[in-house]
Amino acid sequence: MKKILIVEDDQSIANLQKDYLELSGYSVKTVNSGSAGLKALKEEEFQLIILDIMLPDIDGFEVLKTVREQDDIPVLLVSARAEEIYKINGLGLGADDYITKPFSSGELVARVGAHLKKFERMKERFGKGNEGSTIQVRGLEIQKDARRVFVNGNEVVLAQKEFELLLFLLQNANRVFGKEELFERIWGMDAMSDASTVTVHIARIREKIEEIPSKPQYIGTVWGSGYRFMV
Repeated sequence: MKKILIVEDDQSIANLQKDYLELSGYSVKTVNSGSAGLKALKEEEFQLIILDIMLPDIDGFEVLKTVREQDDIPVLLVSARAEEIYKINGLGLGADDYITKPFSSGELVARVGAHLKKFERMKERFGKGNEGSTIQVRGLEIQKDARRVFVNGNEVVLAQKEFELLLFLLQNANRVFGKEELFERIWGMDAMSDASTVTVHIARIREKIEEIPSKPQYIGTVWGSGYRFMV
């Protein structure tokens, strides 16, 4: 049974989410603060986190930063703030999805299921037949088995989806992919979010692997079409 952590200070919302997820076959733990969420993550193992941004002590962004330093598990940010800057910040910090309140319980269950399935597929993909497998292009090195990335010998830390997106483009070098296709390939969902997520993640990857992000040597933009890894 997959175990989910809900970090939500509104107990009525947390209880409603918990009820629907448990009816769908998940084990669920709820906490009402960022510090309690981090404590729970140290004490127990979870397969997915539903994380509110506006929390009474440590906000969701700070919790997300801490989680991403230690774990790649799916994190779904939820917030009543619909402004684009909140979504960009959350996705840029490594969130797998951003859900704006109010949302239906059915939508939440669907998103949780999609992210868990995608994460399991990625674990299987990297866990079989890739031992010691390394790809190197100029100064960029990707160790698929260890999920590590090096630029000119220096390790850079990529969030889960950043790593998957970079690896996918590299394994399909010189082929152009539109944002919508990349979203479906990496996030495994259609119309459950939007393709601007890809733009945010490409920008974050460039900041980490490109010497001059505005003049990329690895991930190029094909105007009007999408992105390609340049070999």
